[in-house]
Amino acid sequence: MPDVNPCALRDRRPYGIHHRWRAVVCGAALTALVACGGGHDDGPVAVQPPIPANPVGRGELKASSPLGSIAPAAIADALALDKTQVQGVVPRYVVASWRLEYTTLDADGHEVRASGLISVPQKPAGSTSPVLSYQHGTIFHDAEAPSNHAAPNEVAVVLASLGYVVVAPDYVGFGVSRGTPHPYLLAAPTAAAVNDFLTAATYWRAANGVQDNGQLFLTGYSEGGYATMAAHRDLQASGSPQLAQLRMAVLGAGPYDVQTTLDSLIAVVSAKQPLLGALINLGFLRYLGSSVQSEVRRAVLSQLIPGDADVVYDTRFLDSFFADDSRAIAQDSSVYDWRPQVPVALFHGRDDQTVPYASSVNTLQAMQKRGAGDLVSLTDCQATPAGHIPCVPPFVAFMLGRVGAVAQGL
Repeated sequence: MPDVNPCALRDRRPYGIHHRWRAVVCGAALTALVACGGGHDDGPVAVQPPIPANPVGRGELKASSPLGSIAPAAIADALALDKTQVQGVVPRYVVASWRLEYTTLDADGHEVRASGLISVPQKPAGSTSPVLSYQHGTIFHDAEAPSNHAAPNEVAVVLASLGYVVVAPDYVGFGVSRGTPHPYLLAAPTAAAVNDFLTAATYWRAANGVQDNGQLFLTGYSEGGYATMAAHRDLQASGSPQLAQLRMAVLGAGPYDVQTTLDSLIAVVSAKQPLLGALINLGFLRYLGSSVQSEVRRAVLSQLIPGDADVVYDTRFLDSFFADDSRAIAQDSSVYDWRPQVPVALFHGRDDQTVPYASSVNTLQAMQKRGAGDLVSLTDCQATPAGHIPCVPPFVAFMLGRVGAVAQGL
């Protein structure tokens, strides 16, 4: 199979009549071609199901552009040099990747054009694959966004080399939406960015003959864990068609309980800056003078966002925190207190100084209190120390073990 599907939607113009007719033609042609996921031309003919309509508005696929293919050997070489995220895996497939542009929502609920990466393992003709929605952790440079970094050591590419069709949203504020403030720790736009990308990617796969096996998994670490939780909750609350395919969510070290996370962050700031810490009394932040409150805000942001970040972060979640508005934080930011209908596997390190372990404990307890029972679990990271960064590779191994026990067609 060539690196680029001949029916791939290559131009960046918004979809119109031409694009929709082209998708229909491609879909018809693909019924007589081998599946895109394969690399052989002597297998059985793969008959494609009807192509769904490209939605208008949220989830609408706007453009697609190929990013090339990467061989398993190149991925293995990259992993040997970069041991920071994925360890102990053996890439099996050539991975072809595309950047997809789609419509989602910004922090104010306005439609915005965003982007993400889809990486497809090149399997034998007629093969199907599970879909893994991978939400990346906190990044501060646009070059690190998945669709800007379809490199051999990109986590989405590595996961695809193991047999998953991987979809990885850049999030609003990165990729083609750079310049729009990233809605950090705001649940609604975060969930929208993930789930609207799932919708756009579903249409793209159908139009390009990329077959899935009906299984969907969600995963992410740190902010990616938060985004995964927000997306999962939204899929369930909205009754999304994607929910029928969802088998499991595996999340690591996410700030699901934003109130607890920010309380912990204030404690870190107080410990690092004793003079400033002496002025901070949780529960009375609203009464601080404007100059002191500005200094506390600056100190908190410096713990969250480095000075060399080249993307814009929307920090309105801090407004509610400094106003001691716990109700607003619970409504707009926290994503931990609800009852999932499919398994949720949490993973966290007890020594985490970036996102408190209590965030995961509170999530476990809240879900079980709502009747989730054994559907939700919490596994401790065994790294030494079990800090935020040291626990990334163990989380990936944990996730692959949990998902791999259920995933079919790898």
